[in-house]
Amino acid sequence: MGVQTIGEAYQAGCASSPAGASASEGAKQNVDVGAVLDGLAAKNAQKLDWRHSIVDMMKLLDMDSSLSARKELAGELHYTGDTNDSAAMNVWLHKQVMQKLAQNGGKVPEELKH
Repeated sequence: MGVQTIGEAYQAGCASSPAGASASEGAKQNVDVGAVLDGLAAKNAQKLDWRHSIVDMMKLLDMDSSLSARKELAGELHYTGDTNDSAAMNVWLHKQVMQKLAQNGGKVPEELKH
């Protein structure tokens, strides 16, 4: 699964990429993560708080958000905490995903970079 998959899911849902652009070209364009995810959230029937919840972010991107999927992602990102403490793990995962999106060319809202 991993951050790469989250990035791919994010790019697949990104309406601001030009037609015909490859995923790598879309990533180089400094896509506005907040605007894209807010747009997806506005179209979603569920009220998903992607800004604060890794589970909601994964649901918004039509990904498996189960505990086992999040534990797998935590392992890929080298989480050293207790994966049985899902609340702490989820907070850590959300921060890591935001940082990875920013590192890979995404324009992440300032308040989500820390």
